[in-house]
Amino acid sequence: MEWLIAAVMLVAVLAGLLRWRRPAWYWLSFGVTFATCRVLGRYRAVMDACGLTVPPPRWRLAIARMANRPVPEPRAPRILRLRPTRTGLVLRLGLRPGQDAFDVAASCDRLRHSFGMFGVTSREIRSGVVELRMTGYDVLRRVQMPARAERSIMRVPVALREDGDVHYRDYRTTPHALTIGATKSGKSVYQRNLVAELAAQEVALVGIDCKQGVELFPLARRFSALADNPDTAADLLDALIAHMEDVYQLIRAEQRITADTPDADIAADIWDLPDHLRPVPIVLLVDEVAELALFATKDEEKRRDRIITALARLAQLGRAAGIYLEICGQRFGSELGKGITMLRAQLSVRTAHRVNDETSANMAFGDIAPDAVLATVQIPVSAPGLAITGDASGGWSRIRTPHTSLRAAVDACNKHAHLTPDLPALDAFRPVLTSPAVPVAIPAPAAPATP
Repeated sequence: MEWLIAAVMLVAVLAGLLRWRRPAWYWLSFGVTFATCRVLGRYRAVMDACGLTVPPPRWRLAIARMANRPVPEPRAPRILRLRPTRTGLVLRLGLRPGQDAFDVAASCDRLRHSFGMFGVTSREIRSGVVELRMTGYDVLRRVQMPARAERSIMRVPVALREDGDVHYRDYRTTPHALTIGATKSGKSVYQRNLVAELAAQEVALVGIDCKQGVELFPLARRFSALADNPDTAADLLDALIAHMEDVYQLIRAEQRITADTPDADIAADIWDLPDHLRPVPIVLLVDEVAELALFATKDEEKRRDRIITALARLAQLGRAAGIYLEICGQRFGSELGKGITMLRAQLSVRTAHRVNDETSANMAFGDIAPDAVLATVQIPVSAPGLAITGDASGGWSRIRTPHTSLRAAVDACNKHAHLTPDLPALDAFRPVLTSPAVPVAIPAPAAPATP
C-alpha cells in the first residue's frame, strides 16, 4: 500500500511540475483526460445553468401525463463529436429547434469557467451546428507552431490563434493586408516570419524599406527588387504598374473567348492561364509606409502623390495580375494626406500589434470590426508579437507570431535563393549582392572638457 501512495504522490508532483513549467506537455499527458471528464460530467448541468436548454416537446409532455411519469427534463444541444487536440478540445454541438448560434457565442465566457478551460470560442459550421474550440492552457504565452502546418500556393502559416488553430495568410482569398504597430510591438518579426514562409514558394518578393534597407536588405538574396528611399520607391512602383498592364495584355490575348470554349475555361486572372503562360505572382512588402507619405517641400509633395496614387492603383487593379500588397506602418490615418483612406479601404486584412493610442486602433478596425479596437489597446507591452487580426467580414481574433530571428529569416532566404525569379520589368531595381561593403565612418563622441 505504501508503494501505491508513493507512486500517486510522485505522479501528482510530476503533473504539478509539468503544469507549471511545460503546460503543453501537461495537457497532452494529464490535462486532456481531466478536461474530457469534466466536460462530459458537467455538460447537462452547465447547459441548463447557461440557459442553453429548451423545454421538452409537447408530445413528450403528453405521453408523460398519460403514463403518469415524471415530467421530462429540458433538452441540451446534442453532442455530435468531442475531439481532443494538442491544445484543447473541439466540441461540436447540434442545436435544438428554437436555439441560435448567437446564444452559444454569448455564453462562451460562462462555459470557460464552468468547464475549467482557459478559453472557449464558438463558430457556426452550418445551420444548426456549432463548434466550440476550448483551449486547456494559454497557447499564446509560449507560441509553438505545429510541426506539420498545411501549406499551399500563396497560403502560408504566419501565427498561432488564441483557440490553438494556425493563422494563415491566404493571398488568393484576401489579396491585400495592412499591419500596424508601435515600436517594439513585434511588427518586424511578423513581417520577417512572412518573408521566411514565402521564400519557399514560387513567388517574386518586392520590397520597399525607407529605413535605408535595414529591415529587408539582409533578405536581399530572395528579393527580385528592393528600394531603400522614396525616390527609388516611386520608380519601382511605376515599373510594377507597367508590369501589371503587360500581364493584363497577356490575359486578354489568352482569354479564349470563342463559341466552343466552356465558360470555366475563360481566363480572367493569372490563375486561369495555363501553367506555361502564367506569370509569377508578386508580393510587395512596404515597411513604414508613413515615410512614403510624408513631405517637406513641393517636390517631395509631388513625389508623395505619385507614390500614393501608384499604391492605390495596385491595390485596386493588381489582384487579377497577381500583385499582392503587404503594407506595414506605425500609423495609417488620414493625417498622412489625401489618398490614404482610399488606399486603406482596399486592404482587406488588418493586423494590429500593440499601439500607443486608441486612435491608431480605430485606423485599423474602426470601419470593419469596432469590437476589436478595445482588444487592441489592451495588448500589454510585455507580450511582443501579440496582435489582433480581422478582415472585412467583421470577425477578429488574437494571434501571436513565433519569434523568428533575423538570422533565421536570412538563412531561409539564402536557402531558397534559387527560386528568385527574374522579372525584366524590375531588373533595374534588383539588389546587387556582389559589391563589397563600404565602411562608414562613425564620429567618436566628444571628449569631456577638462577643468
